[in-house]
Amino acid sequence: MTSLTLNDGHVIPQLGLGVYKVADALAADTVEVALAAGYRHVDTAALYENEVGVGQGLARSNVPREDVFVTTKVWNDRHCYDETLKAFDESLAKLDLDYVDLYLIHWPAPTQNRYVETYRALEAIRATGRARSIGVSNFHPHHLDRLLNETEVVPVLNQVELHPWLPQAEVRAYDAAHGILTEAWSPLARGRAIGNRALDAIGARHGKSAAQIVIAWHLALGNVVIPKSVTPARIRANIDVFDISLDADDLAAIAGLESGERTGKDPDDLD
Repeated sequence: MTSLTLNDGHVIPQLGLGVYKVADALAADTVEVALAAGYRHVDTAALYENEVGVGQGLARSNVPREDVFVTTKVWNDRHCYDETLKAFDESLAKLDLDYVDLYLIHWPAPTQNRYVETYRALEAIRATGRARSIGVSNFHPHHLDRLLNETEVVPVLNQVELHPWLPQAEVRAYDAAHGILTEAWSPLARGRAIGNRALDAIGARHGKSAAQIVIAWHLALGNVVIPKSVTPARIRANIDVFDISLDADDLAAIAGLESGERTGKDPDDLD
C-alpha cells in the first residue's frame, strides 16, 4: 500500500474502499473483509446511510483505530454553519468514533450559495481535532477559488468523478497547483471499465483484469482512488495492483478512451 502526504502533514493511503450504495446491513461485513485484505482507508458519507455499519466493521476488525483512515461527508441539505456542526456530530456518533481523519463537503450545491459558510464550520471542527483534515468533493476550480479567497484553511483533498472517460485534467492541474490532492470517485466509471476491449488488452499483457488496470492508472496519475465492491474476491483483487507498471503505450491507449462523459451530475447542476 502506498500513501500520500496531505498539505497539513497527515498521511492518506492512496487506495481505499468506497461504500456508496452499500446497504448499512452489509457495510460492517464489507469493511471487515477489506481491512482483513489490507485496506487501511474507508470512505463513507451521511448520504450513504451506512455510517453505523462502517463503524461496526471498524470496531469488529483487529486493526487499531489509528491505523485506519476514515472519511465522511456533509450532505447538501445540511449546508450552513450551525447545521454542518450538527451534521458532523451525528456522523461521528453513528460511526462511534472519537474523530474522523477527513471530513468533506460532499457537493458545493452552488445555487444555495452556502458552501463557504459550510467550509468555515469544517474549519471549526478541524480546530477541535475531531476531524484531523478537511476538504471538499465535487468542486470545480471556480468553487475552490472562492474557498481559497474567503477561508483560512486550504482543503487537503478534492474528491471528484474521475475515470478514463473523464480524466479531469483541468481539475487535477488546479488541485496540484494549490497543494490539494485529487481523489477519484466512480474510478471504474460504474462498471464501464469491465469488458472494455482496450483495457482487456492491456490487462492481458500484465496478467490483470481491466478493473485492476484502471486502478493502477489512477495510482500512476497520483490520484487517491476508492473503488467500491461488496464481493470479497473483488475487494481483494482491487488492492492487488501495486505490482502493475503501465508503460507509455498502455497510458496512450487509456488516454484514447477520454470522451468527457460523466456517470453522475455536473457539480454546477446539483443543488
